[in-house]
Amino acid sequence: MSRPEHEAPPEIFYNDEEARKYTTNSRMIEIQSRMSERCIELLNLPAGSHYLLDIGCGSGLSGEVLSEKGHVWVGIDISRSMLGVARERGCEGDVFLWDMGQGLSFRPGAFDGAISVSALQWLCNQDKSENVPQRRSKRFFQTLYNSLSKGARAVFQFYPEAPQSIELITSAAMRCGFSGGLVVDYPESTKAKKYYLVLFAGTTGDRVQMPAAKSGWMGGAAADAGSDSDEDATVA
Repeated sequence: MSRPEHEAPPEIFYNDEEARKYTTNSRMIEIQSRMSERCIELLNLPAGSHYLLDIGCGSGLSGEVLSEKGHVWVGIDISRSMLGVARERGCEGDVFLWDMGQGLSFRPGAFDGAISVSALQWLCNQDKSENVPQRRSKRFFQTLYNSLSKGARAVFQFYPEAPQSIELITSAAMRCGFSGGLVVDYPESTKAKKYYLVLFAGTTGDRVQMPAAKSGWMGGAAADAGSDSDEDATVA
Protein backbone atom coordinates (compact mmCIF):
# COMPACT_ATOMS: atom_id res chain seq x y z
CA MET A 1 0.00 0.00 0.00
CA SER A 2 1.45 3.39 -1.02
CA ARG A 3 2.07 6.03 1.57
CA PRO A 4 0.04 9.27 1.30
CA GLU A 5 3.19 11.41 1.30
CA HIS A 6 4.23 9.68 -1.94
CA GLU A 7 1.01 10.70 -3.68
CA ALA A 8 0.68 14.44 -3.05
CA PRO A 9 1.54 17.22 -0.58
CA PRO A 10 -0.63 16.95 2.55
CA GLU A 11 -2.69 20.06 1.84
CA ILE A 12 -3.67 18.46 -1.49
CA PHE A 13 -3.96 14.82 -0.45
CA TYR A 14 -6.33 15.63 2.42
CA ASN A 15 -9.01 17.33 0.33
CA ASP A 16 -12.69 17.57 1.22
CA GLU A 17 -13.46 14.03 0.11
CA GLU A 18 -10.52 12.46 1.93
CA ALA A 19 -11.14 14.47 5.09
CA ARG A 20 -14.76 13.35 5.35
CA LYS A 21 -13.95 9.75 4.47
CA TYR A 22 -11.26 9.65 7.12
CA THR A 23 -13.50 11.14 9.80
CA THR A 24 -16.42 8.78 9.15
CA ASN A 25 -14.34 5.59 9.26
CA SER A 26 -15.24 3.99 12.60
CA ARG A 27 -12.14 1.81 12.72
CA MET A 28 -9.88 4.79 11.99
CA ILE A 29 -11.60 6.81 14.71
CA GLU A 30 -10.98 4.02 17.22
CA ILE A 31 -7.33 3.66 16.21
CA GLN A 32 -6.81 7.42 16.37
CA SER A 33 -8.37 7.57 19.82
CA ARG A 34 -6.17 4.75 21.13
CA MET A 35 -3.00 6.37 19.86
CA SER A 36 -4.06 9.74 21.27
CA GLU A 37 -4.64 8.17 24.67
CA ARG A 38 -1.21 6.59 24.53
CA CYS A 39 0.36 9.96 23.69
CA ILE A 40 -1.35 11.52 26.69
CA GLU A 41 -0.17 8.65 28.88
CA LEU A 42 3.40 9.21 27.73
CA LEU A 43 3.13 12.93 28.54
CA ASN A 44 2.91 11.87 32.20
CA LEU A 45 1.10 15.06 33.20
CA PRO A 46 0.35 15.94 36.81
CA ALA A 47 -3.29 15.72 37.86
CA GLY A 48 -5.54 18.51 36.64
CA SER A 49 -6.25 20.40 33.45
CA HIS A 50 -3.37 21.45 31.21
CA TYR A 51 -2.84 23.66 28.17
CA LEU A 52 -1.68 21.44 25.31
CA LEU A 53 -0.72 21.71 21.66
CA ASP A 54 -2.03 19.17 19.12
CA ILE A 55 0.30 19.14 16.11
CA GLY A 56 -1.43 17.84 12.99
CA CYS A 57 -4.80 17.92 14.71
CA GLY A 58 -6.65 17.02 11.50
CA SER A 59 -10.40 16.77 11.97
CA GLY A 60 -10.13 16.98 15.74
CA LEU A 61 -10.22 13.28 16.66
CA SER A 62 -7.17 13.51 18.91
CA GLY A 63 -8.46 16.80 20.29
CA GLU A 64 -11.66 15.08 21.38
CA VAL A 65 -9.59 12.78 23.56
CA LEU A 66 -7.76 15.76 25.04
CA SER A 67 -11.08 17.42 25.85
CA GLU A 68 -12.44 14.22 27.39
CA LYS A 69 -9.40 14.16 29.67
CA GLY A 70 -10.20 17.70 30.83
CA HIS A 71 -7.44 19.52 28.96
CA VAL A 72 -7.57 22.79 27.03
CA TRP A 73 -5.89 22.58 23.66
CA VAL A 74 -4.82 24.38 20.51
CA GLY A 75 -4.49 22.51 17.22
CA ILE A 76 -2.60 23.21 14.02
CA ASP A 77 -2.92 21.47 10.66
CA ILE A 78 -1.93 22.18 7.07
CA SER A 79 -5.16 20.79 5.59
CA ARG A 80 -7.92 23.37 5.27
CA SER A 81 -10.40 20.57 4.58
CA MET A 82 -9.49 18.68 7.75
CA LEU A 83 -9.87 21.82 9.84
CA GLY A 84 -13.21 22.51 8.19
CA VAL A 85 -14.46 19.12 9.34
CA ALA A 86 -13.07 19.77 12.83
CA ARG A 87 -15.08 22.99 13.08
CA GLU A 88 -18.22 21.33 11.71
CA ARG A 89 -17.89 18.63 14.37
CA GLY A 90 -17.75 21.30 17.05
CA CYS A 91 -14.28 20.53 18.42
CA GLU A 92 -13.56 22.39 21.64
CA GLY A 93 -10.00 23.44 20.80
CA ASP A 94 -8.86 26.49 18.88
CA VAL A 95 -7.60 25.23 15.50
CA PHE A 96 -5.37 27.05 13.04
CA LEU A 97 -4.22 26.49 9.47
CA TRP A 98 -0.45 26.11 9.76
CA ASP A 99 2.48 24.25 8.25
CA MET A 100 4.59 22.90 11.11
CA GLY A 101 7.67 22.88 8.87
CA GLN A 102 7.50 26.68 8.77
CA GLY A 103 7.98 26.78 12.53
CA LEU A 104 5.55 27.74 15.29
CA SER A 105 4.76 31.27 16.46
CA PHE A 106 3.40 30.82 19.98
CA ARG A 107 4.73 32.75 22.95
CA PRO A 108 7.64 31.20 24.85
CA GLY A 109 6.62 28.58 27.41
CA ALA A 110 2.97 28.69 26.34
CA PHE A 111 2.20 24.98 26.53
CA ASP A 112 2.37 22.35 29.26
CA GLY A 113 2.90 19.67 26.64
CA ALA A 114 2.30 18.67 23.04
CA ILE A 115 1.03 15.60 21.22
CA SER A 116 0.97 14.59 17.58
CA VAL A 117 -0.64 11.56 15.96
CA SER A 118 0.42 10.28 12.53
CA ALA A 119 1.87 13.58 11.33
CA LEU A 120 5.60 13.82 12.03
CA GLN A 121 6.66 11.65 9.09
CA TRP A 122 5.54 14.39 6.70
CA LEU A 123 8.57 16.46 7.78
CA CYS A 124 10.78 13.90 5.99
CA ASN A 125 8.98 14.38 2.69
CA GLN A 126 10.39 16.84 0.14
CA ASP A 127 7.34 17.42 -2.03
CA LYS A 128 8.63 20.83 -3.17
CA SER A 129 12.17 21.98 -3.93
CA GLU A 130 12.06 24.49 -1.08
CA ASN A 131 10.82 21.93 1.46
CA VAL A 132 14.20 20.61 2.58
CA PRO A 133 13.51 18.10 5.40
CA GLN A 134 16.58 19.04 7.45
CA ARG A 135 15.71 22.74 7.42
CA ARG A 136 12.03 22.20 8.10
CA SER A 137 12.76 19.82 10.98
CA LYS A 138 15.16 22.31 12.56
CA ARG A 139 12.65 25.17 12.32
CA PHE A 140 9.89 23.02 13.75
CA PHE A 141 11.75 21.57 16.72
CA GLN A 142 13.45 24.85 17.63
CA THR A 143 10.17 26.75 17.76
CA LEU A 144 8.41 23.86 19.50
CA TYR A 145 11.11 23.82 22.17
CA ASN A 146 10.59 27.53 22.73
CA SER A 147 6.80 27.06 22.96
CA LEU A 148 6.96 24.50 25.78
CA SER A 149 7.31 25.20 29.47
CA LYS A 150 10.47 23.95 31.16
CA GLY A 151 10.22 20.24 31.89
CA ALA A 152 7.30 19.72 29.52
CA ARG A 153 7.11 16.74 27.18
CA ALA A 154 6.16 16.42 23.54
CA VAL A 155 5.00 13.02 22.30
CA PHE A 156 4.75 12.10 18.63
CA GLN A 157 3.19 8.93 17.29
CA PHE A 158 4.51 8.58 13.76
CA TYR A 159 5.17 6.16 10.91
CA PRO A 160 8.84 6.29 9.88
CA GLU A 161 9.42 5.05 6.38
CA ALA A 162 13.02 3.99 7.05
CA PRO A 163 15.69 4.14 9.78
CA GLN A 164 17.05 7.26 8.09
CA SER A 165 13.75 9.02 8.80
CA ILE A 166 14.05 8.25 12.51
CA GLU A 167 17.63 9.52 12.53
CA LEU A 168 16.73 12.72 10.70
CA ILE A 169 13.88 13.58 13.05
CA THR A 170 15.54 12.51 16.30
CA SER A 171 18.85 14.23 15.60
CA ALA A 172 17.07 17.45 14.63
CA ALA A 173 15.15 17.44 17.92
CA MET A 174 18.28 16.80 20.01
CA ARG A 175 20.22 19.58 18.28
CA CYS A 176 17.42 21.97 19.22
CA GLY A 177 17.79 21.23 22.94
CA PHE A 178 15.42 18.34 23.51
CA SER A 179 16.39 15.15 25.30
CA GLY A 180 14.53 11.86 25.13
CA GLY A 181 14.19 9.19 22.49
CA LEU A 182 12.07 6.53 20.86
CA VAL A 183 9.49 4.32 22.56
CA VAL A 184 8.35 1.38 20.42
CA ASP A 185 5.21 -0.37 21.60
CA TYR A 186 4.75 -4.05 20.72
CA PRO A 187 8.12 -4.26 18.91
CA GLU A 188 7.68 -8.00 18.37
CA SER A 189 4.60 -7.47 16.19
CA THR A 190 4.71 -6.11 12.65
CA LYS A 191 0.98 -5.46 12.89
CA ALA A 192 0.65 -3.71 16.24
CA LYS A 193 4.07 -2.01 16.45
CA LYS A 194 3.82 1.72 17.06
CA TYR A 195 6.58 4.34 17.21
CA TYR A 196 6.47 7.21 19.70
CA LEU A 197 9.09 9.93 19.91
CA VAL A 198 9.11 11.20 23.51
CA LEU A 199 10.88 14.53 23.96
CA PHE A 200 11.72 16.47 27.13
CA ALA A 201 12.15 20.25 27.08
CA GLY A 202 14.59 21.81 29.53
CA THR A 203 15.55 18.50 31.14
CA THR A 204 19.13 17.29 30.84
CA GLY A 205 19.81 13.80 29.57
CA ASP A 206 21.06 12.44 32.90
CA ARG A 207 17.76 13.39 34.54
CA VAL A 208 15.52 11.87 31.86
CA GLN A 209 13.74 8.63 32.66
CA MET A 210 12.29 7.21 29.49
CA PRO A 211 8.84 5.60 29.81
CA ALA A 212 8.53 1.87 29.28
CA ALA A 213 7.26 0.51 25.99
CA LYS A 214 4.27 -1.81 25.86
CA SER A 215 5.00 -5.41 24.96
CA GLY A 216 3.50 -8.87 25.04
CA TRP A 217 1.30 -8.59 21.96
CA MET A 218 -0.68 -11.83 21.63
CA GLY A 219 -2.95 -10.95 18.72
CA GLY A 220 -5.66 -9.61 21.02
CA ALA A 221 -6.35 -6.07 22.19
CA ALA A 222 -3.06 -4.76 20.91
CA ALA A 223 -4.14 -5.55 17.39
CA ASP A 224 -6.80 -2.89 17.72
CA ALA A 225 -4.06 -0.31 18.00
CA GLY A 226 -3.84 -0.42 14.24
CA SER A 227 -1.47 -1.75 11.62
CA ASP A 228 0.85 -0.36 8.99
CA SER A 229 -2.07 -0.25 6.55
CA ASP A 230 -3.55 2.56 8.68
CA GLU A 231 -0.47 4.74 8.53
CA ASP A 232 -0.46 8.46 7.84
CA ALA A 233 -4.02 8.82 8.99
CA THR A 234 -3.72 12.52 9.70
CA VAL A 235 -1.55 15.38 8.66
CA ALA A 236 0.40 18.39 9.78
